[in-house]
Amino acid sequence: MPGEYRKIADRLFPPNGFLPGKGPDLKTSAGFADALGIGADYQRLLTLSRNSAEVQAFLEHFQNNLDLLIQKTWVEKADERRKEKLQDEAPSLLVTIEQGDFPKAIEEFGIILNELAYLFFGAQSEKEDFSEYTFRIDAQMGLFWWYGSRLARLKEINVKNGSLDDKIMWAVLLLGICYLTNF
Repeated sequence: MPGEYRKIADRLFPPNGFLPGKGPDLKTSAGFADALGIGADYQRLLTLSRNSAEVQAFLEHFQNNLDLLIQKTWVEKADERRKEKLQDEAPSLLVTIEQGDFPKAIEEFGIILNELAYLFFGAQSEKEDFSEYTFRIDAQMGLFWWYGSRLARLKEINVKNGSLDDKIMWAVLLLGICYLTNF
């Protein structure tokens, strides 16, 4: 990971895990959004009510852009089924977000990201050095895929240290949604 991203990345997802009762905070997620190049959009959305018309419209843009990204990927005939299945998963994610079940939404989003990475990068996405590979292509894109690979850690926090605040869970989820909406 490039040095300019290491500090902010380690704050969002510490390399040695989170301290008991601690997880990422809003300041850290805002800094991470800046590093991804989505800071202004992210900050604006984070201040709005999740049920506001503007956030709902943004989530529709996310779904539309995700559909376009999936449709535009070229895959082998054997992977067409994966592509179709992925398109079917996005609406479920949005329903989970509307219900406010952020641990489940983050889990679903992580699955979507894994499948999307496979559609974009093929078997390379399943290798241990995938994040490093994407950093060599583009630093911000590499940071995004690194973020996606760390989402499961939030589930660990909820299991080990007690549930994270919904506001924090929404903030971390919104990072990925903003990035993909603007991809």
